[in-house]
Amino acid sequence: MATPSAAAKRLMPVLRARTSRPSSSSSLSSARSQFAPVSPSRCSRTFATSSSLRTDGVFRGLTDNRLPIPWIEAFQRQQEGQKIELAEANNEERDLTPRKMKDSYHRVVLPLKQDPWLSDTYINSSGHIRLGTIFMDLDALSGIVVYKHTGRGVTTVTAGVDRIELAHPLTEICDLEYSGMVTYAAGGSSAEITCKVARARDEGEPSRPEDLLLTCTFTMVALDPMTRKPTAIPRLVCETPEEEALFQAGAAKSLAQRAERKTSLLEVEPDDEESALIHRIWLRQLEYHDPNRPLRQPPNVMAMSRTELSTAAIMQPQYRNRHQTMIFGGYHLKQTFELAFCCAASFAHARPTFVSADPCTFRSPVPVGSVLYLTATVAYTDPAVVEEDDAKENVEDGDSESPPLTRVHVRVDSKVREMEHGTARVTGQFHYTFTVPKNVRVLPHTYEEYMKYIDARRRLRAGAKMRQSLPITSQPGVNLTE
Repeated sequence: MATPSAAAKRLMPVLRARTSRPSSSSSLSSARSQFAPVSPSRCSRTFATSSSLRTDGVFRGLTDNRLPIPWIEAFQRQQEGQKIELAEANNEERDLTPRKMKDSYHRVVLPLKQDPWLSDTYINSSGHIRLGTIFMDLDALSGIVVYKHTGRGVTTVTAGVDRIELAHPLTEICDLEYSGMVTYAAGGSSAEITCKVARARDEGEPSRPEDLLLTCTFTMVALDPMTRKPTAIPRLVCETPEEEALFQAGAAKSLAQRAERKTSLLEVEPDDEESALIHRIWLRQLEYHDPNRPLRQPPNVMAMSRTELSTAAIMQPQYRNRHQTMIFGGYHLKQTFELAFCCAASFAHARPTFVSADPCTFRSPVPVGSVLYLTATVAYTDPAVVEEDDAKENVEDGDSESPPLTRVHVRVDSKVREMEHGTARVTGQFHYTFTVPKNVRVLPHTYEEYMKYIDARRRLRAGAKMRQSLPITSQPGVNLTE
C-alpha cells in the first residue's frame, strides 16, 4: 500500500472533520445554534454522510471495493513522473482460462420508489427519468462486469456503445433493475457487455417482457496497466443455445461495424439517390430566395447553422474513472445526451422524447484538467423539407386537430484540448434521435452540412429497419423517460 504524501497527511484531519458524525448531544446542540433554524427531524440528514463517489452521480451500488487513491496522491505522482497503475498489476499473475457468461453476471436494484432522495439525481423537473444518468450508470455497470471476466491486472476502458433503443415505455416511477454480463469475447483485447434496464419485481415474482425498459451493449478494451497497449483477455465459452445465440450476435455485430466503416461518407461518396436529394434541396433554397418565385422559406424551416449549441467545461477530478487521471466514459456520455436533448428542445421549442441513440466510438481519452468541447447540431429532420407535400409544409402547428410529429436527429461532436497547448483532439461523435410534437424542418446550406444531413438520414433509415424486426411498443403521452 502506498504511503500517503505530506500533502495528503495535511488534508486528513480536515477530511475527518468534514465527514465525521457528531458524537454527543452537546455537539448537536452547538450545530443547531450555528445553522438554526433546523427542524429536529432533519438533523440526522443534515449531519449524515454518504459513501464517497468517484464520479458525478453514479449510483452507490455500482461502485466496487477497489477505490482509487485520493486525487491529491494521484496528482503528486503525476507531477513526479511516476506511473499511476493499479497495485494488483504487479502482484498477481493473470489467468486467461476461458470464462462462462454467468461468471460475469451482475445485478443491482436502483430503488427509485423506495428512496425518494434518489429523485434528485434520476428524475428531472417534469417528473421524467433522466436517461443521461441511466446511461452513466450502465457504463459503470459494464466496468464491473468486464472486471469479473478479465480478473485483476488489466486496465479496461470504454471503446464504444452500441445502438440504444427503448423497448417499452416507462409509465410510472418504480424501482429499476440493472443487469449485465459479457456476451462476446473471442480471446482478443475487447469484450462486449450487454446491459439491461427493467422494472424491478418483488422477490419471487417472475419478470415479464413488458418490464424491459431498454437493452444496450458496451464494448470494453483491456489495456496493459504499464504499457497502455491492448492485452488479451479470457475467451468466452457458451453453455446453452441462448448463450450461443448471444455470442454469434456479438460476432456478427463486430463484422457489421467493420463493414460500415468502409462504406461511411469518409470513404464513399453519396449514391445517386442521395446526390439527387442534395440537388433538390439546393434548388429549393434558390427558389426560397428568388424574387421572381412566389415560394418563400416557411417559418418552421431553420438553417442547420442556427441549430448549433455548444458547451465547454474543465474536467475536474470528481469525474475521473478508477484509473485516476482520465474522465469516466459514462460521464462523457451523459453530457453529450443532455446537450443533444437541449439542442432538440431549442430547435423545436417543445419537449423532445427520446427514440434511440446510434452506435458511437470513444476515439481518445479525456484527461482530468483538460477542456471538453461539445457541439450539438440538428443534422436531419424526418420528413425532409423536399420529401413532404408543399401544402403540409406550410401548415401552421395550431391548424390541425393533432400536432404533427417530427423526428429530430442530433449529432454531438466532442473534442478535448489540454490547457498547455492549443491542439484539439476528437474524442467521439454521438448521434441521438428524438421526436417533437411540432412541424419543424432543418435546412443544410454548405457541403459539410449536406454530408451531415446525408449521414444522419442513413442512420435514421438503418434504425427504422431495425425497429421493424424488434417488438417495440409505442404509447405516446405515457412514456416517463426522456
